Amino acid sequence: MNPRRKKRLGIISAIFVGMALTIGLIIYALNQNMDLFYTPTELVNGKSGVKPEVGQRLRIGGMVVEGSVSRDPSSLRVSFDLHDVGPKVTIVYDGILPDLFREGQGIVAQGVLIDPTTIEAFEVLAKHDEEYMPPEVAEAMKKTHEPLQYTKEQKQGSL
Repeated sequence: MNPRRKKRLGIISAIFVGMALTIGLIIYALNQNMDLFYTPTELVNGKSGVKPEVGQRLRIGGMVVEGSVSRDPSSLRVSFDLHDVGPKVTIVYDGILPDLFREGQGIVAQGVLIDPTTIEAFEVLAKHDEEYMPPEVAEAMKKTHEPLQYTKEQKQGSL
């Protein structure tokens, strides 16, 4: 093989190895940062027949069970149960909960599975329905947009 072909082969081989290494590192990074979303039923029973492993990062969403919120009086540690249509899962969180958090409310928690039905959360997000409006805005709209009062004759006349 002449030197020119050896040089080309070396460059092509280096490019190929570099691309393979780059793709491998990208896939590794994406796997490390991927958080799968589960409901409490999927967490306990498995999602598509596969249960998450202890130590796996994940997101879970459901409704906070009425009467399940337990606060530690000496710290910010809070634990509560989460459910959907099936079994309950316990969420343990050390931090300040969002303003919209309350029992019976939908939440999404992001954390690490510490046993099959317990999650140590590092982030809790409270969900609200699409009709939510801050009280100040609702009051202002009520004042400025008084509902029009139509009489029967006005309604029939507009038809």
